[in-house]
Amino acid sequence: MTEEGKTLIVTIVAKGCGDRAMEASIKAGAEGGTIMFGRGVGIHEKKKVLGVPIEPEKEIVLTITPPDRADAILDAIVAATRLEEPGRGIAFTIRVDRFVGAVHSLLTDPPQGTCSADS
Repeated sequence: MTEEGKTLIVTIVAKGCGDRAMEASIKAGAEGGTIMFGRGVGIHEKKKVLGVPIEPEKEIVLTITPPDRADAILDAIVAATRLEEPGRGIAFTIRVDRFVGAVHSLLTDPPQGTCSADS
């Protein structure tokens, strides 16, 4: 199924805060999302402990939603993760021209197994 006119909400927060962002987005109308792990490389992430540099771990939350729900979902994420406070993370939206994949609510029996083309 190919759909047009979606919005991608990207939220980048400290490790351990991704679940809070995901829960807030679902309560605000999102159907789910993906949490990935990353590391910070900005000028404020160059902290050291005993002279050893620490690279802060981040969680990246990706949520695809219809544009009419994006503002409410983003507002819920900001409130739940306190993104308006310095150093808490960032969130932004990107217009998605094409989206391919099954919508969660349409799946009655989620696929199991591998991603093999022979499956």
